[in-house]
Amino acid sequence: MSVEAVTHAVNVRLGDDERSVVVLDQTLLPNETKYLTLTTAESMWEAIFSLRVRGAPCIGIFAAYAMAVLAKATPEPDFDGFYREYSRLSEYLNSSRPTAVNLGCMLKRMDGVVLAHRNEPREALLAALIAEAKAIHEEDMAMCRKISEYGLSLLKDGDNVITHCNAGPLATSRYGTAQGPFYLAKEKGMHIHVWVDETRPLLQGARLTSYELTKAGVDCTLICDNMANIVMKQGKVQAVFFGCDRIARNGDVANKIGSSGLAVLAHYYGIPVYSLGPSTTIDFDCPDGDHIPIEERNPEEIKTLHYAKSMALPEVQCYNPAFDVTDHTLLAGIVTERGIVRPPFAENFAKLFPEAMNK
Repeated sequence: MSVEAVTHAVNVRLGDDERSVVVLDQTLLPNETKYLTLTTAESMWEAIFSLRVRGAPCIGIFAAYAMAVLAKATPEPDFDGFYREYSRLSEYLNSSRPTAVNLGCMLKRMDGVVLAHRNEPREALLAALIAEAKAIHEEDMAMCRKISEYGLSLLKDGDNVITHCNAGPLATSRYGTAQGPFYLAKEKGMHIHVWVDETRPLLQGARLTSYELTKAGVDCTLICDNMANIVMKQGKVQAVFFGCDRIARNGDVANKIGSSGLAVLAHYYGIPVYSLGPSTTIDFDCPDGDHIPIEERNPEEIKTLHYAKSMALPEVQCYNPAFDVTDHTLLAGIVTERGIVRPPFAENFAKLFPEAMNK
C-alpha cells in the first residue's frame, strides 16, 4: 500500500444519494475494515460517542455532513418549524462529546448557513448545506497539508519523534495533523523514525497510528505509554508531536489522556513539544485549560475494553477521563495552517489570527 493510498484514505464522506453519511468504523481497526451508512440522528450520535468516528477535525467534518443529511429528512414545511427541529438535532449531536471544539464549531457554522438562507426555497437551503459541508471537508484537507509542511520544517533527516494517540488521516482528512509531517517526509525521501505510544485505554496509538504509519511505509516502533521515559532518557527522541482536541486562548492544549504526562517528561529531558492542529481547534472564547470541559468515559473501559476477560475485580473502582490538558508553558510551539505559533501564545495568536482574537 502506498503513502498516497494511506494518507488519502476516505474515513467520512457524503453518501451518493446525499441522504446518508458513510463512515469508516474506526473501532474495528486494524483487524477489520467496515464502512457504515448512517441516516438517523441516533446512529450519528452513537457513531461519535462510541468513537466509530473520532479525531476533532474528522468529527467536525462528519457533523457538517450529518446536519446536511438530517436537514433533508426534516419534513416541516415552514421555516420556523424546520429550524426548531434542525436546532434540536444540532444540539443533540453536539451532546455526544464535550471536549473537541470542532464539533460545536462546525455545527454553529452549518446553523449560520440555515439562517442565511431562511428566506429562500427549501431546495436552495438544503443545497447550501451540502455545499458548506463539502467546503468544510475541502478546507480541512488544505489545512492538513499546510500543517504537515510547517511541522516538517521542525525536523531534520534522521530525527526520532514520539507521538501520542492518533492524529493522522483517520482523525482528520488528508495527511493528518501531528502525523502529517511523517508522511510528507516519506514523500520527500527524508527518514523520520516515530515512537508510537499505545495510548491506553482505547489504544488509538496501537490500533490506528501504528497501522497508518506501517501501511504508509513510515519507520515506526510501538511502545507502551510507560516506556516513553526510557527512550527519552536514552537520547532516542528529538521531538514530541501530538494533536489537539481544543486549544485555549492562552495556549493550553487539551488532547488525549496521557499527552500532558508526555510533555512533562519531555520538559525534564529538554525535548521540544509541539501540538499540531487546524485553527478550527483553537477556542478563542476559552481563556485557559481550566475552562476546557473534560469528557469522562465509562470506567469499565479500563478493565474490559480490548480484553477477553476483565483485568481487575468487578468491585474495583476506576476513573476514566478521556483527555488531559498540557500547560502552555510546556510547549515549544503550536503548529497551525497559518504557521508555527511560539510563546507567548495569546500575544502571537493575536498576530496570526487577528480576526478571531479581536472579535
